[in-house]
Amino acid sequence: MKKTHKLRPVIALLVLAGIGFAIWWFTRPGDFLYAGTIEGTEITLSARVSSVINSSLVKEGDAVEKDQVLLTLAGEDLKLAADLAAKEFDRAQRLLKSGSLTQADFDKLKFQRDKAKLAMEWCLIQAARSGRVEHIYKKVGELVAPGMQLVTLTNIEEVWAYIYVEQPKLAVLSQGMEVQGILPEMPEKKFVGTIARIRDQAEFTPKNVQTRNERARLVYGVKVVFVNPDKILKPGMTIEVKLPENKK
Repeated sequence: MKKTHKLRPVIALLVLAGIGFAIWWFTRPGDFLYAGTIEGTEITLSARVSSVINSSLVKEGDAVEKDQVLLTLAGEDLKLAADLAAKEFDRAQRLLKSGSLTQADFDKLKFQRDKAKLAMEWCLIQAARSGRVEHIYKKVGELVAPGMQLVTLTNIEEVWAYIYVEQPKLAVLSQGMEVQGILPEMPEKKFVGTIARIRDQAEFTPKNVQTRNERARLVYGVKVVFVNPDKILKPGMTIEVKLPENKK
C-alpha cells in the first residue's frame, strides 16, 4: 500500500504532463497560409462569317481537346461560292497553260478560290486549345454574324490564384519562385505553384476577405500559377499557399 501511495503523485504528474502536451500540440501556432481563389484563363470563340448554326456538338461543362469541333455553321451560300471559285480556278489553270490567260488574272482567281475555301473552314468552330466548355451563347438554328460570341472555354490545365500579402513579406518573394499550395479538402496533397507576378502597387485587401480588420490592410497581390494536369484544381476552389518565412 505504501508503494501505491508513493506512485500516485508520479502518475498524477505524468497525467498532467500528458494533458499539457496535448493542449500545446493542438493549440500550437501552425504555418500561416495565404488563401486565394482558383481561376482559369478564359478563351472566347467568335463567329468569323454570317450563317445559321447547324449543329452543337458539345455541352457546357464538357472537357474538349485542341482543334475539336464544337459548333458547325450551315454556310449554304459559302458552299456555293466555294464551288464556283474552285471551278473557275480549274478553268483558269487550263487557260494559263494555253496562254489565253495572264498570270495576274490567274493569281486573282487563285486568291478568290483560297478565300472561299477559308470561309468554308470558318464554318467549323474549333477549340483553340484544350479546356472546359464554360458558356455556349447561341443555339442551333440561330443566325450569327462576324464577331458574335459563340463559345467560351476555360483552360484548366494551368490555373492560377491571387493571394494578398503584407509589405514585409515581399522581401522573401520573387517572380519565378516555387511555392506550395494546399487544398483544405485534401491537406495531404501538395500542389507546386510558381509566382508569376507581384503587383507593384499596394491595395486594400479585397472585400471577399472575411474579417473587417483584414480588409482594412494594405497588401500586394501575388499571382501564383499551378500546373494542373490531373485537373483536380477547378475554378472557384479555395487554395491555401505556404510562403517562405521572413529572415530574422
